[in-house]
Amino acid sequence: MGTVELPLIVGVDGSESSLLAVDWAVDEADRLGLAVRLVHASLWQQYEGSAFAYGLRAPSESAQHIIDLAAERAGRRNAAVKISTEVLAEDTEIALLRETRNATALVTGSRGRGPLAGLLLGSVSLAMASRALCPVIVVRGRAAGRNGEHGRIVLGVGDTTTSVAAVRFAFREAEARHCTLHAVRAWRCPAHETTDHPLIAEEPARYHRDHAWSMLEDTLRVPASDHPSVYVRHSVVEGPAHKVLADLTAAADLLVLGARRRHDHAGLQLGRVAHALLHHADCPVAVVPQRG
Repeated sequence: MGTVELPLIVGVDGSESSLLAVDWAVDEADRLGLAVRLVHASLWQQYEGSAFAYGLRAPSESAQHIIDLAAERAGRRNAAVKISTEVLAEDTEIALLRETRNATALVTGSRGRGPLAGLLLGSVSLAMASRALCPVIVVRGRAAGRNGEHGRIVLGVGDTTTSVAAVRFAFREAEARHCTLHAVRAWRCPAHETTDHPLIAEEPARYHRDHAWSMLEDTLRVPASDHPSVYVRHSVVEGPAHKVLADLTAAADLLVLGARRRHDHAGLQLGRVAHALLHHADCPVAVVPQRG
């Protein structure tokens, strides 16, 4: 008896951003042979009858209307993908976090529709990327990247405490898409570094570049052998990681980053790099938790 694959969960709130997330999730589900579960969670659901009566909310914005429109859009995108829906009368973050316990991944838009919709990244999307139990994909950037037209995934490779699960995720994605995987490790030469070590004293920049290259190759060796059909491009680039990776997202279909789950805190240790790229990347961003 085969293993049942968990669905892709999409948080839907009626915004254009969340509908773009529906499109992305349907395409992804088709590639991976998964179902899509559309979830709309809002405390408004508890009060909709009275809200309509007092004119506080238009019937066209009802929770059921929002989820029905999203399901209709998903069906138009690809009728072969199985779609299910759920309306939950509770806090959005609480509901979506619970959904991530039984999901292959959670897909969200980059902006919500509330009073803070103009922010670069919606509060719910940031909370999910920081706390979810499964990979979270924030759908953002230009249409070419969202639609997978570049044929390239960018993988930001950090240290082993954050990268192992992300590397595996990136290889699976590249294999499913039949595209290039561009694995990148940024490096910098500290401005005030001691040169007691003979290799550093001889040529600091070369030492740090070679060290970055060695770490990159070590990290990729096993997953590359597990996915021999994936063409992998290796790069070590001098500069701040968030800027190096952001520049590459202009010609990428997906950016994959790792995040370390801490045992003593409820959530992930996103770090400045992931936080910056969730706000500024020019393509969808997948944040993959590293457990253990």
